[in-house]
Amino acid sequence: MTKFFLFFLFFIIPKFTSQDIIINSFDDHKIHGSLIKHKKSKSDLVVIIPGSGLTDRNGNNSSIKSDYLKLLSQELYKYKISSFRYDKRGVAESLGDIKLANEIKFQDFVKDVREIIKYFRQSNHYNSITLIGHSEGSLIGMIASQTSDVDKFVSIAGAGEDYLTVIQRQLSNRAPYIKSMSDPIIEQLRNKKLVDSIPPLLNNLFGSSIQEFLIDAASYNPSAEISKLNIPILIAQGTNDIQIEVKDAQMLHDAANKSRLEIIQGMNHVFRQASENFILNLQTYGNPDLPIDTSLVHIIVEFINKN
Repeated sequence: MTKFFLFFLFFIIPKFTSQDIIINSFDDHKIHGSLIKHKKSKSDLVVIIPGSGLTDRNGNNSSIKSDYLKLLSQELYKYKISSFRYDKRGVAESLGDIKLANEIKFQDFVKDVREIIKYFRQSNHYNSITLIGHSEGSLIGMIASQTSDVDKFVSIAGAGEDYLTVIQRQLSNRAPYIKSMSDPIIEQLRNKKLVDSIPPLLNNLFGSSIQEFLIDAASYNPSAEISKLNIPILIAQGTNDIQIEVKDAQMLHDAANKSRLEIIQGMNHVFRQASENFILNLQTYGNPDLPIDTSLVHIIVEFINKN
């Protein structure tokens, strides 16, 4: 009986191929990504925008392998949905000639998404195109959607407030001395002033190479940007996310014109069921063998398939 069951599973698991795609952006910078195209002649396509920092197309960086974006693509394929996920400029195969983070402006990320949408619209192989933005990718996606030919927008773990306010909120949960060091830095950046001296402990967050980017990114209010969209919007947020809160999702939902809000019990920032405990939650970030939350997948599939 066991052998027969395994044999049966072998034949019902969907087979797919991942194709490497290179898209020339507005300034000829090459954006590298992976396309999983469903075999039917025309399918729905999602473009997945990764989150902040050096997060690549799969949801990984140099120190953590999590694969949550890769797993999302593979799960969506089971429901006949094609996907394109990519390395942001300055990251992994899309590094190009970029040597310092301050060579990248926040609007560059937005323009890259617009070029990606244009590329796939011109192919005429898809019934619809949905942008899925995760974390920082949520803000990038909602701004890009304002002037791109997209049908729907999905925000997963998207902030409801500006970049610097969210960082300040995240640091407020750390040791008091962290807050006392970071608050003056954030205040100066909020006033669009560069900070000369950064404590080594905070250099990864506020180093000189990323201050201009932080000032640029913080000039956008996600709640204001999402209010400019007139397409169907899905806002998904996990209750056990240690980086973004349920109140962020509620802010976006309250500001949006046509949104559906889904709060997923127990889901964390990398789409896994996780403990509320900070350390135990973090441990799921580096375990690519953990499945992603099936509720998230089903909610996205239903949203895309709904006319």
